[in-house]
Amino acid sequence: MPSPTRPRVLGIDFGTTNTVVAMASQAGAISTLRLPTARGVATAFRSVLAFHEGDRGQPVAEIGPWAIEDFLKHPAGTRLIQSFKTYAASARFDGTRIFNRTFLFEDLVATYFRHLWRHADGALDPRGLPTIVGRPVSFAGADPVDALAMQRYANAFGLEAHYVYEPVAASLFFARGVNEDATVLVGDFGGGTSDFSITRFAREGDRVRATPLAHAGVACAGDSFDYQIISHAISPLLGMGGTYVSDGKTLTIPNHFYAALARWNQLALMKWSRDMRDLRALREQAEDRAALDRFVELLENDYSYALFRAISAAKEALSSEDSTRLTFRAGTIDIDRKITRRDFERWISGELNEIRRTVDETSRRAALRDDDIDQIYLTGGSSFVPAVRAIFTERFGAARVHRGSEFESIAQGLALVGIEPDPTQWYVTAKNVP
Repeated sequence: MPSPTRPRVLGIDFGTTNTVVAMASQAGAISTLRLPTARGVATAFRSVLAFHEGDRGQPVAEIGPWAIEDFLKHPAGTRLIQSFKTYAASARFDGTRIFNRTFLFEDLVATYFRHLWRHADGALDPRGLPTIVGRPVSFAGADPVDALAMQRYANAFGLEAHYVYEPVAASLFFARGVNEDATVLVGDFGGGTSDFSITRFAREGDRVRATPLAHAGVACAGDSFDYQIISHAISPLLGMGGTYVSDGKTLTIPNHFYAALARWNQLALMKWSRDMRDLRALREQAEDRAALDRFVELLENDYSYALFRAISAAKEALSSEDSTRLTFRAGTIDIDRKITRRDFERWISGELNEIRRTVDETSRRAALRDDDIDQIYLTGGSSFVPAVRAIFTERFGAARVHRGSEFESIAQGLALVGIEPDPTQWYVTAKNVP
């Protein structure tokens, strides 16, 4: 007889930015894994790995918020990897060398979860438990290969794990509060992708029968929004678009120096790169040397994480305010720029259009008109962005658009799949991949 305290099934929402784990009890109750961290009890853990060199040159790993703490204490001796989910479908990524060991994508994932279970300190033993793992409708990255991603997932999570589209899991979470027949469109806005599904829910006695109708996704979401803030509000203050003089010619500072601004850990690694040596040399020829001095200081003093926290805070403030000040002060760097919501929405207009087109594609695949959709449920961190919500309120009317449990809905929905009488109808197979 199974232990009454042992979970019946696990739901794993392995996200580009955060990872959440939910559990279904033997009685069918759903809960989320909660662990103490230096910043308090957390249910969402950053999808980050940090490695330092251990005995005999072998890498020693840490994850999530604990990895970030390690990195901030010892940035020079730490190799930090974030957003590694974006490598899942990339045939160009064939592993990374960390100290004396090569890690494939599946090695990174398996290492992450092995240490997550360690932090649970016996509160959760995943061995032998049925596991439902979320996956995006469309993987992020250039030229993503779906079959490759799923093979890597199978290698990482084991052959007994099953996979469900993340917005489908969110729709099952939302359906618990649906008291009548309804066709529901779900938008899941993660760090790397924005995914959509349409499901028909029909009540049959005390149960709800669900029929999936269509899915679609696009590889732009929260990380893309962050980078637009960086590109427009930060990079010009660090010299992007500026000029330098070489052999009597005025040239533009190469943009490739600023590509690392897409990921704060890449900035830390840039400190030891050839680009850094070139940047130091280039500032001697720059017409605005002060701007490049700020960029060099940012890199030399490992201010990148604090900068990204300031960017995240500004984006969050614009979800409730018409304007905010993006402030960042470290060493001699003093950035204080007003950003209006109108500015931000103009900067992300390309991403918003991609989201609109993908919603259109989801409806087309389901052969539905807007009036055929009864409820819209938005989840994920970027669902807080007013311009994202406006795509749906303007199209479907505010009364039909709902939000809530933005960070836990997918994991809990995955656990709900695991206790369905026939969970196989939700599993992603080769036949139902878009």
